[in-house]
Amino acid sequence: MAIGSVATARLVSLRQFPSPSSRSLSIIRASPEGGGGPTSTASPAEEFGRMAAAFRRRLVVGTGAASLLAVGANFGGITSFLLGISSNTARTLRLDVLYPVNGFTRCLNLTNGFEFIYPSNWVGDQTVLYREASKAEAQRSLDPPPLSNGSTRPTRNFSEPVAAFGPPGSNGELNVSVIVSTVPLDFKIEAFGGPKEVGEVVLGRIAKSRKGTDIKATLVDATLREDPENGVNYYKLEFRVEGPSFRRHNVAVCCARDGKLYTLNAQAPESSWVKVKRDLFQIADSFNLIST
Repeated sequence: MAIGSVATARLVSLRQFPSPSSRSLSIIRASPEGGGGPTSTASPAEEFGRMAAAFRRRLVVGTGAASLLAVGANFGGITSFLLGISSNTARTLRLDVLYPVNGFTRCLNLTNGFEFIYPSNWVGDQTVLYREASKAEAQRSLDPPPLSNGSTRPTRNFSEPVAAFGPPGSNGELNVSVIVSTVPLDFKIEAFGGPKEVGEVVLGRIAKSRKGTDIKATLVDATLREDPENGVNYYKLEFRVEGPSFRRHNVAVCCARDGKLYTLNAQAPESSWVKVKRDLFQIADSFNLIST
């Protein structure tokens, strides 16, 4: 066959099967019963509309899920910002245990029955955390106690902090700690007198604890915060402690309940007192005993 005849035959074949126009274009949908035959047709505009509606639904659901995830993870501080709008409610619900509220996080110590807030950029004292973890592990241990051959280890006659926080990488001069000591069940701080008298007793004991060193403690202020509902009185003491190599400013809170004496102490170098005193007073004012 000649080349011209082949070209003419192809042209005739294409004319017998013209391409569909945009008006006649249709999309055949499969039968929902799975029969495989066509049931209905839809124009491209209708099909696009259904796809757009489905996309909007997925976008709304996805955005909602992402928002919940961001709030739950405090991404970018969004949860702390929202809680800060109603800080009193957030703190009443103790949500600041999980998320910082207005720059503070709550220490909730259920074992010893107390709570207080501290700056959210502070970290726990690793020595205290390790000791508490070791104590909890010892209580859960199933191993028998070691043989002592009749000898017993001497017990320490001083109390250690059960909670302590401070800025990361600091030298310990700026921190807050809580000591819980065992006292007689009938012990009453009120027996020492008013806030000023209690402060003088505390400062006297500080001086006695540093025998052989030149330590001077000066009481700056002493106030009483009463909680008649729970029957607890909180004595807040502001004082300075000076030694040959240091000068510190302290805010302490003392209270007693059920044979336990609680002492919170927040301290800072005297040179940093003006900068941090507002935070330390907030820490002291937030200290409370709780029911366990």
